[in-house]
Amino acid sequence: AAVARSIGSNLARNLKEIRLHLCQTSAGSQGVRDFIEQHYVTLKKANPEFPILIRECSGVQPKLWARYEFGKEKSVALDNMNAAQVAKALESVVNAKP
Repeated sequence: AAVARSIGSNLARNLKEIRLHLCQTSAGSQGVRDFIEQHYVTLKKANPEFPILIRECSGVQPKLWARYEFGKEKSVALDNMNAAQVAKALESVVNAKP
């Protein structure tokens, strides 16, 4: 919750979209699933108009994609991270300059 509060409604300031890719069953995606369970609702309530996309696919490597203005994208691998590490990765792309 602390990370969701620290990001707050700042998502739309630098970003245009966030995508989380994960597998529904793999151990490597467990942290991403936990992050979604614990923080998605808070983030969405703070940013109701901002697109936060969850993409599930069997066997896919967990990854965070951030899309900035002018189509620039950045990805961060989330394999074997816990929910707190996923939150820190999200925080880093939110605060990054494209």
